[in-house]
Amino acid sequence: MNVYRIFVEKRQEFSVEAANILTDLRTAFQIDGLSRLRILNRYDVEGITEKTFEKAKTTIFSEPQVDMLYSKMDPLEDDEYAFAMEYLPGQFDQRADSCAQCIALLTQTEKPTVRTAKIFILSGKISDQDFKKVKAYLINPVESREASFEIPETLEEKYPNPGKVKILKNFGVLTREQQTEFAKQFGLAMDVDDIAFCQQYFRDEEKREPTMTELRVIDTYWSDHCRHTTFQTELDNVEIIPDYIQKTWKRYRDCRAKLYKKQNKPITLMDIATMGAKKLKADGDLSELDESEEINACSVKIRADIDGKEEDWLLMFKNETHNHPTEIEPFGGAATCLGGAIRDPLSGRSYVYQAMRVTGAADPRVSVDKTLKGKLPQRKITVGAASGYSSYGNQIGLATGQVTELYHSGYAAKRLETGAVVGATPAANVVRERPAPGDIVILLGGRTGRDGMGGATGSSKSHTTSSLSTCGAEVQKGNPPEERKIQRLFRDPEVTHMIKRCNDFGAGGISVAIGELADGLKIDLNAVPRKYAGLDGTELAISESQERMAVVVATKDVERFIEKAQNENVEATAVAEVSSSPRLRMYWEGSCIVNISRKFLDSNGAPKHASARIDDVDISKLYTSVSESDLRQRWKSLLEDLNICSQKGLGDRFDSTIGSATVLLPYGGMNQLTPTQAMAAKLLVLNGETSTCSLMAFGCNPHIADISPYHAGTIAVVESVARIIASGGSLKNTWLSFQEFFEKLRQEPLRWGKPLSALLGALEAQLGLGIAAIGGKDSMSGSFESLDVPSTIISFACG
Repeated sequence: MNVYRIFVEKRQEFSVEAANILTDLRTAFQIDGLSRLRILNRYDVEGITEKTFEKAKTTIFSEPQVDMLYSKMDPLEDDEYAFAMEYLPGQFDQRADSCAQCIALLTQTEKPTVRTAKIFILSGKISDQDFKKVKAYLINPVESREASFEIPETLEEKYPNPGKVKILKNFGVLTREQQTEFAKQFGLAMDVDDIAFCQQYFRDEEKREPTMTELRVIDTYWSDHCRHTTFQTELDNVEIIPDYIQKTWKRYRDCRAKLYKKQNKPITLMDIATMGAKKLKADGDLSELDESEEINACSVKIRADIDGKEEDWLLMFKNETHNHPTEIEPFGGAATCLGGAIRDPLSGRSYVYQAMRVTGAADPRVSVDKTLKGKLPQRKITVGAASGYSSYGNQIGLATGQVTELYHSGYAAKRLETGAVVGATPAANVVRERPAPGDIVILLGGRTGRDGMGGATGSSKSHTTSSLSTCGAEVQKGNPPEERKIQRLFRDPEVTHMIKRCNDFGAGGISVAIGELADGLKIDLNAVPRKYAGLDGTELAISESQERMAVVVATKDVERFIEKAQNENVEATAVAEVSSSPRLRMYWEGSCIVNISRKFLDSNGAPKHASARIDDVDISKLYTSVSESDLRQRWKSLLEDLNICSQKGLGDRFDSTIGSATVLLPYGGMNQLTPTQAMAAKLLVLNGETSTCSLMAFGCNPHIADISPYHAGTIAVVESVARIIASGGSLKNTWLSFQEFFEKLRQEPLRWGKPLSALLGALEAQLGLGIAAIGGKDSMSGSFESLDVPSTIISFACG
């Protein structure tokens, strides 16, 4: 087979990408001699005829009105420098995949192999040193590498035989010191107590050594991201100095006494975070809460006006962070932050129609030369993340109703990348049943690759200077057109009525997404569709490749469900069966490589214990008095603060009107320059009209948290609710979801005191307002070497 190559360049008047990057490079590096930048997209194709290639040149690879085609590159001029950049093997390349799909449509045959690269040609008086800086800035080693200019003989990848899954011999006899080294060697998120817990389980109950796959699956299950390990840690000793926090602590203990009676439930951050909802529910004030064993998104029952008649609907909302992947690969990390947030309500069979983006960054204006070792420049992270999130939203067709970036020097430790989404569906479309033995699990959507390998455990660790070079595989690659197809599929009531239970593929891949669907499962990893050959059983089990769903259907519905999926061009494959035995079993290449009891998996590892202390703070710093003499300087400092500057330029990168459901534009007023307090949109009705609107707002101030996390928690709740009320919502129909982002707490009581204080402040506000947080997400790894993120608690209010 021949490899055909073509180069495509935007005509000068349409070369927006090149112009933007040129401006970015001039600003970042102050290279006055850099006069021009050209970008050529290079395509290599194998598996098609020359006739098809010629036809595809002007129909698939380019648009003649705006593009120029070259069969080869011209020799470089004396003042020109050039380099090519391509994705690392195993990383999803959306441009290449889209081209391959279009060629398959053109030929009505199998997809050919397509590989792409981006070529940068710089012109002007630039030094070799400047050229090296530019290359290092544009090529992120986490996802990309410098590509050769030579045409390869073939695009076919040679993958080694993955071999058999390794059995961890001598695992059961590791000493305490060896356990520490073992965890470091394999990059495990679990600690030595968890390893000892595993040793005991396999020695006493299984009477054998574990496989590598089993250990990876357990490590993923027990990670902070999947099981909220930090939030589930038992607080044995709590010391609180401020009397006003002691009063809230007493209110919390009184609630526990009434709710738990004589039950001896441990005190944890999770218990404090959910206490407001537990109390309101016990008081009969949360009757609209939609409760089920599916807990992927906040869900409430509402009455919606559809064509003048009231119908029962479910309103769903969810917040998600991708701080870890966005820090090391901004575009892909932020893109999959939105994709991951969408998938949670989508797995609840609701249609997501509006999104909010709240992020935290250090100063992006800081010179690239001052970038911390082991970090990407703040400018690259901030701009790349905005591009990634907006790209995903625009491709899937989701309106972004509000975009806010919080600036704090502490976010240099790790970026805050938060997405929150709202969706809804007629209640009649949702069926929730407990899976029964013999039911079949169908995997639908994208194929499995190596992207996202270890993302859950990676996001549970604090960063070090080596993270950039070692965490590349942990970043997932989004595929918004694939998720859009699943959205269309799940709007069909015939499809949703066949689904007994659904789970999205986020952290943990198959091991968690399918593993959580039922107590007993037999999973055939050989049946899992994959992006390329060479994946072993462990990789198939824990890969976090995106845009996939797992659904449980009755055996009689399998054929019809797959047929309906194929009608939407969604790949669907039966990969598992529900069993009566409460064990998670995975089979690969004829062997059972995972065989673990559900009870052990659900134990969440060795019990964790910690102490917390909340010291007194100088709350007078919250109330600043300004003398007449320094008023001028205070005004100047305030106006220089990035948090005061208009963010309309950032917001304009996002489309707020896709779907024609948006009610409030992000900026209003006579000149459309005034930030709107909340985002609002009509429910997206498939057939008909509605006058029913959803509202969402947020509250967060990390600078207040620097002084008092307690006040930051209280103010976050009050601010988010006040914005809903100011925008026309009602207190009675407002529900909350929290996002916590804190430093690595280690075993230091004062560090544990920060999230404890913030959650108690939030609880005080919930009890005072009579509303509750019915969901949330925590990220407790905001540390880089000696740097820590500011205590961050975001309250999302939805109504």
